[in-house]
Amino acid sequence: MSIDDHEFRSCLGQFATGVTVVSCSIGGTIHGATVSAFMSVSLDPPLIAVSLDRRSRACRFLEHRPFAVSVLSCCAHDTALHFAGRPQADISIGWVPGRIAPTVRGALASFTCLPWATYDGGDHVLYIGEVQTMTRQPGDSPLLFHQGAFHRIGAHVAGMPWHITLDSPTAGTIWHANPQPTKETS
Repeated sequence: MSIDDHEFRSCLGQFATGVTVVSCSIGGTIHGATVSAFMSVSLDPPLIAVSLDRRSRACRFLEHRPFAVSVLSCCAHDTALHFAGRPQADISIGWVPGRIAPTVRGALASFTCLPWATYDGGDHVLYIGEVQTMTRQPGDSPLLFHQGAFHRIGAHVAGMPWHITLDSPTAGTIWHANPQPTKETS
C-alpha cells in the first residue's frame, strides 16, 4: 500500500503541536530553526528530542553539538516565521547566552542540552539531548501549530488530563490499572 505524501502531511497536521526554536552556536554565530517536532523522552535521565529534515542546514549544525530548545509564546509568531525560512525584515531576536547553547529571550521555557544520541528517521534525523539547564517563564500562552497555521490556546475544555496517571506533576502514589475493589461498610 502506498501512502500519498500530501494526504499524510494533512493527516499529521490534525495534531496540534507547540512551536520551538532549536538553536546552537558555532564559532560565535548562532544558528536556529523553527521546529514543532519536539518531545520529552525521559525524566531520568532528563532527555528531550527534536526531529529535523536531514536536508536542512540546521540538521547539519546539530550533529554532535550542544543545542537548546526554546518554547515560543503566542506572541512570537514572527520569530517562528523567521527561523522557518521566512526572514522577517524588522525583527530583532534577543538571545540569552549560555554556557551550553543560546536560548531565545522571552521563551516560555528553554532547555539546554548535551548530545545524547542521534537516530535515522527516514528523511529526518532525531536528535536526543540530555537536559543540562532549564528555565520557565509562566504567564503567556504557547504558540501552537495546527493544519499548517499558527494558533493560540482557546478556552479551557475539560478537567485535569494527568489526574490519576504517573505523568502527573503531583503524582506521589503509584496507581494501578486494575485497582482492587474496596468493601463498603454501612
